[in-house]
Amino acid sequence: MSRNLRNILLLPVFFAFAFSISSCSKDEVEIERPEKVYYDQAQRRIKVNNYFGAIESLQRIETQYPFGKFAEQAQIDLVYCYFMNSETEAAHSSAERFIRLHPRHPNIDYAYFMKGLSSYTRDTGLLARLTDTDLSARDVSGAKLAFSELTEFLTRFPESQYAPYAQQRLIYLRNLVASNELAAADYYVTRKAYVAAIRRASYVLENIPNSDQNHRALQILKTSYQELGYEELMKDTEKLLALNPPPPEKDNKRGSLADLDLGSLILPAVAYAAFTSN
Repeated sequence: MSRNLRNILLLPVFFAFAFSISSCSKDEVEIERPEKVYYDQAQRRIKVNNYFGAIESLQRIETQYPFGKFAEQAQIDLVYCYFMNSETEAAHSSAERFIRLHPRHPNIDYAYFMKGLSSYTRDTGLLARLTDTDLSARDVSGAKLAFSELTEFLTRFPESQYAPYAQQRLIYLRNLVASNELAAADYYVTRKAYVAAIRRASYVLENIPNSDQNHRALQILKTSYQELGYEELMKDTEKLLALNPPPPEKDNKRGSLADLDLGSLILPAVAYAAFTSN
């Protein structure tokens, strides 16, 4: 065999070997990159609101340095970045995972708080944000879950620095859920299903007593009792109406996107700033 022909036949082997060496070299550089480099990169990206890029850096720490110095902090930072990147289900899952893995972490209250806030925003979507949508007329299963989770948070950590934020959100959520129940009651009234309307209105008064929807619930009861011919119950309801005036006009509209955005953006950012300052 001639030398030229032999060289030609060996070329593919040479290129394959060179490619293999190059790939290994790149992999080694990637694997040996210090975790602090990734973490500092993530913090820089968070500061400029590049949450997608920050998530990528934090995920690198999780996969390449699962037991490293910054592993725990990267996990809790991921909760915040997922949330601010509108990936609320991922934020909720990450918060649950952090709670499961680090139940005695000194900042575990932050994970519980963010878990509740993540559920709270699940009832929103792009269409709702682009339109003037009354959230109380939509499915508020996420709001009910958030109410439950934030209540658990306050029960576990009543002295937490995030407790005032949670209490603020609970007021909003309570009114939102009550308004949703009464939206169904109003529908039953229009369909002349007064017994069903009474059930919904009574549920709000008995189970959500501190909402701003008491006056509205009593009005539905009065109308329903009147239509059913229950004169004594109607008169008793009128007395209660006199003791429960309607809320101010500015507080009458619940479930607004302005209130929702306040909870979705400002509270997590303030809480995260408090968390990182510890």
